[in-house]
Amino acid sequence: MSTEFSPNRSSARTRRWISEVGWKYPLAAVLIFYATFPLVYVLSASFNPQGSLSSSAALFSSLSGANYAALSDTSFWTWFLNTIIVAGASSIGAVLMGAAAAYAFSRFRFSGRRFSLTSLLIIQMFPQTIAFVAVFLLLLGLGEVIPALGINSKLALIAVYLGGALGANTFLMYGYFNSVPIEIDESAKIDGASHAQIFWRLIMPLVSPILAVVALLAFISAFGDFILAKIILTSEENWTLAVGMYQWVSNQLTSRWGLFAAGVVLAALPILILFLALQRYIVGGLTAGSVKN
Repeated sequence: MSTEFSPNRSSARTRRWISEVGWKYPLAAVLIFYATFPLVYVLSASFNPQGSLSSSAALFSSLSGANYAALSDTSFWTWFLNTIIVAGASSIGAVLMGAAAAYAFSRFRFSGRRFSLTSLLIIQMFPQTIAFVAVFLLLLGLGEVIPALGINSKLALIAVYLGGALGANTFLMYGYFNSVPIEIDESAKIDGASHAQIFWRLIMPLVSPILAVVALLAFISAFGDFILAKIILTSEENWTLAVGMYQWVSNQLTSRWGLFAAGVVLAALPILILFLALQRYIVGGLTAGSVKN
């Protein structure tokens, strides 16, 4: 009897495997192809010396480092340094400001606390694009008083990034800070620790996953931003990579796609390195703060 029904059992087991597990493999293959093809195409275009998109249709048909060598004849490395400075400062500032605000909302009970949290939430509902004109006019007037914070200033751009991301970062950290037992603070206070000592020596090491997540998100956001950087930075020596490399492909008659692709590949390296370095914090930092104790 067992031999008679073994083919049917095997067929049923196969159908069950396909319905539960097997369908995931072709779907995963499609998703992987969809995600990696643009990256492979850009990498192929960066090694194509002809510098046009049509000539890059055949992947890796010709390999040359001419586009990468040509970057040294442009302002690419100046823009690269500007971008690292702006993104790095914005990332550090976002972590420090967001952590300080989240710690205050999580640990202190003061008048207007709930109203302030609600206001931050409401402000985040409006898209940042509606503030571009206001930011431009504000920096124009501020530049007349403090030139370092006016138009065409990297410091002004950093300040705008910090102000725009403070609300979202505060809410992201607030949930994570709430997951840290308040008994830790109370024990430290009994031992004579101040709020500053509790914040820097106890709380900050415990919330390092969410700090890493906020730092990564702030860095990526500032690194790839184009609109605000285009509005605020007007001189070529102050441009970031997004603004500078856009000039290479903005004119269809003089577009330099090979140079652009080479710049994109090099520009992706800092984000890739930072992502790999903080990878172990990302999942824990994003999920732990979603549950409030």
